[in-house]
Amino acid sequence: MERGGILLIAPIALALANWPNQVAAADFGEAQVTQVVQDVKVVPAGAASRPAAVNETIRQGNAVQTGVQSRSELTFKDKTITRLGEKSIFNVGGDGRTIDMGSGQFLLYVPKRAGGAKVKMGPVTAAITGTTVLGQVYPSGIVEFTVLEGSACMSLDRVGQTLQVNAGQMVVYDPLAMRLENPVEVDLQEQLNSPLVTGFRPLPSSGLIQETIESQRQVVAPNSDLDRAVRAAGAASIATATPDQFMQGFNSVLVSYPASQVRTLVAGAIRARPDLADRIRAAAYSARRVRYSGYSKDGKDFKEYKGKEIVAPECPPTNQFVQPFIITPLTPQFPPPVSPEQPPRGG
Repeated sequence: MERGGILLIAPIALALANWPNQVAAADFGEAQVTQVVQDVKVVPAGAASRPAAVNETIRQGNAVQTGVQSRSELTFKDKTITRLGEKSIFNVGGDGRTIDMGSGQFLLYVPKRAGGAKVKMGPVTAAITGTTVLGQVYPSGIVEFTVLEGSACMSLDRVGQTLQVNAGQMVVYDPLAMRLENPVEVDLQEQLNSPLVTGFRPLPSSGLIQETIESQRQVVAPNSDLDRAVRAAGAASIATATPDQFMQGFNSVLVSYPASQVRTLVAGAIRARPDLADRIRAAAYSARRVRYSGYSKDGKDFKEYKGKEIVAPECPPTNQFVQPFIITPLTPQFPPPVSPEQPPRGG
């Protein structure tokens, strides 16, 4: 091949090599409106709002706003789906693959191997890769975040708190406490009653969510590990066991359960005995702290963004204590030094 041909091909090859990264970075720069229910508006930057229309393209710099008893669905180029509940504000575009939720309720589905995403909810950011989540940002600043399938890594950047959230778990951020609370197990079947699920077409991840729900049900099925352990503690069944009998059986199963399935065990146990939810969570949290005295491989599911994956900090599997802010007074709070020539006065 002649030298001129080589010089011509090299820039083209370089451009093709970088093309997937450029596409991935621009995926959230625009979205198509795929469903509109009642009052949904597009709010262009520096212009008056107008009604949104199905199949129109919303580009970076614009926002989508829903009214009372209204909802909408946006679909990005990589098939990521964002659904908005009533009285929500969603800003399209932003920093790379970051989704900015201004306020309101949302559902986000990110396909596996699509490059992941970051969801910004005020001071809280969640990094997800191939996950379906439900969230809500309240006017008071409280944030609720639930993982329906997959997992997420939540960060409270200003204090350096980072926490892993698994399928079937919810985390709440309280602006008064200025920290992420411990994850709690939730009933996924109840979460599927949300209008952001029932009021739209089936999610591509519906099968994965159902698998998680079925796993929770199997925990308390007749002759399951938990059922046998509770009967071994002297109870006739899980439903009729005394609190002490149930917790004795639960703890005996907890210590031998695979780490990857503990959250499923906890969710199933809480669903069977909601009256003991606090004791079940406390027992699981204590066992988890012992099991994960340091960061394990389960806390390293999130990698740096290199064109195909979103990067997030190392995610500990348990909540870590955050040092409180200590404000140092400008005026010293101790008596000034006294010279030897002037001894301190008595009194």
